[in-house]
Amino acid sequence: MIAVPSWCESIDRKAVVERHRVITTGTLLRSPAQVGNGKFAFGMDVTGLQTFLPFNTLSDWAWHSFPYPRGLTPADYHPVIIETHGKKIAYQQFNPQDSTISDWLTRNPHRFNLGRVGFRLLDKEGKEVTESEIKGVRQEVDLWTGVVTSRFEIDSRPVFVRTVCHPEKDMIGVTVESELLDKGQIAVFFDFPYADTRQFPNYIGRYNMVSAHSSICHAMSSNAVRIDRTMDSTSYSVNVVWNGEASFSRSATASHHFLLQPKHTRSFSFSCRFSPEKVVPDRQSVFSIEQESALAWKKYWLSGAAVDLSGSKDPRWVELERRIVLSQYLMRVNESGLFPPQESGLVNNGWYGRFHFEMIWWHGVHFGLWNRMDCFDRYLDVYKKFMPDALSRAKSEGRIGARWPKCTGNFNREWPCGAHAFILWHEPHPIYFAEMDYRLHPTVETLAKWRDIVIQTADYMASNPFYDKHTKKYIIGPPIVVVSENTDPMQTINPAFELSYWRYGLRTALKWADRLQLPTKATKRWREVLNNLAPLPVKDGVYTTYEGIPNMWTKFTFEHPALTGVLGMLPGDGVDRVTFDRTLDKVSKEWQFDRIWGWDFPMIAMAAARTGRPALAIDMLMHPSYGFQFDEHGLATGGPFPYFPSNGALLTAVAMMCGGWDGSVGDAPGFPKDGSWTVRCEGFVPMQ
Repeated sequence: MIAVPSWCESIDRKAVVERHRVITTGTLLRSPAQVGNGKFAFGMDVTGLQTFLPFNTLSDWAWHSFPYPRGLTPADYHPVIIETHGKKIAYQQFNPQDSTISDWLTRNPHRFNLGRVGFRLLDKEGKEVTESEIKGVRQEVDLWTGVVTSRFEIDSRPVFVRTVCHPEKDMIGVTVESELLDKGQIAVFFDFPYADTRQFPNYIGRYNMVSAHSSICHAMSSNAVRIDRTMDSTSYSVNVVWNGEASFSRSATASHHFLLQPKHTRSFSFSCRFSPEKVVPDRQSVFSIEQESALAWKKYWLSGAAVDLSGSKDPRWVELERRIVLSQYLMRVNESGLFPPQESGLVNNGWYGRFHFEMIWWHGVHFGLWNRMDCFDRYLDVYKKFMPDALSRAKSEGRIGARWPKCTGNFNREWPCGAHAFILWHEPHPIYFAEMDYRLHPTVETLAKWRDIVIQTADYMASNPFYDKHTKKYIIGPPIVVVSENTDPMQTINPAFELSYWRYGLRTALKWADRLQLPTKATKRWREVLNNLAPLPVKDGVYTTYEGIPNMWTKFTFEHPALTGVLGMLPGDGVDRVTFDRTLDKVSKEWQFDRIWGWDFPMIAMAAARTGRPALAIDMLMHPSYGFQFDEHGLATGGPFPYFPSNGALLTAVAMMCGGWDGSVGDAPGFPKDGSWTVRCEGFVPMQ
């Protein structure tokens, strides 16, 4: 059921969006303005291109691997055997005996920067200008149309630039207007780097490794070229098409640097398309790209849910609404593509650009709650694609079903690491996603789409726990890396969050078994484990991170407070409400909020909302911690910058607070009802 509007009249969505149009007057060193379509994005400085800073051009298909170490292949890697409850189990962690190939597997594959596109700007003396020398700088990101307008002056002569991204193709369109074009003081450069060896670069690529890659230029017509790029076994093409008279040439001193020089004009436009294959130059005009962008963005903003906080008395409404609107724009630009997104979206690389399976929840669940499931659904077929290796991974552990990877790239090969080998809280995710999809689309097609994924996930979940003959309970771990990743995996047993999520996953899988009319024999193990799973650990009247953890409240009140996720993020399977209330109180008072991650604040807000503490929910969404701030473009802190789980979690919490959850009552049940907040909302889907 979709939540009805809090007010009868519909929200003026364009007014809500446009009052948060981004305006900047200088480049933020790590924070570009962006245009993009979910699977491709282009970051820019205040000139509308990558003139002064080498911001990145990233795509979901842009993956590269360095050559294998001499004489080795991935087949030479061997998992580490660890005795677990009397069984010898193979875990995919870094193997010191296979250190060379383990290290190679750590770094490959990785995302790469498709190329830098910028202006060469000259003053009247012919000298290249710097950002500090340009004047009258003003850049506007029009969120409603997806067009970025940039204005600046050189020698008191104005330059106007419009930058846009095609809504489907990996292509930008750029229009430049200035009399300096006619004077030869403005040209466009294209520069291509080699792939990066660094794990967390803000600006991706090595521009000094000239001989490691090739850039071959082909003239396709008088106003179009194709540049064929090769880096080791990776190849792709770049098509540049322009209007009017111009020359295109390779730099005499840099073999991967090209210059497009307009002639005899005061208005110039060009498009630049990136493709994994060689394609015919796309001669679509920049004007028509802008039109298509405007239509696509209008459709996005008018789809799904919306919220208007402008009637509120609490002065924080302006900043909260700004974060909400900018996060919607950024998530659509960066995180609705071909694969689950990396933590930094399509802004830069974190963890070599790999995506984390446990974080798919925080990146994408908001799309479903905002009734934009199509944006989430674009990459959820990763579970179907990765199924064969997930089955093999479970078998290698001596278990059945599908063991989903923790951290991987464009194909299903786990990054060998202790945390990756032992982490489990991502395992029930696909069951949660399947249930979300079915609640939105209760059809036989949805059942067929998720059938094997739900069954194989539940099979693994039922085969993972060990039966303890002393307690007569099924236990989880050791080894296990919990959500907070700050406990000894070899000592950790029965973590609270994982036990609750395991209950949810198996309970929901049994609902699916009824819908799919599976025979009782096929689900016997699911039911047995569910009915006999260890209880959530409690000590001194509050939940603990795991059973028997020593010095819980003096040594472990940092990193993710997953204790709060069992009744907020999750619906509370196995949770005692009184115990949870005491736990939430204790976390709120004693946790180190300067030592947690960005999505933790919305997670606590969701717990506060679900337990009737809306004022606490607001306080958490507006917490002053450096770990949960949103800059001028809406890019969030909370991990390696930018940290998109912060944006996704914010939208998830707001959706829950607006649309409610199973069993909630009234409009916007997560917001205070003391008159400080007036919330107009429409189109939200209640949370499970």
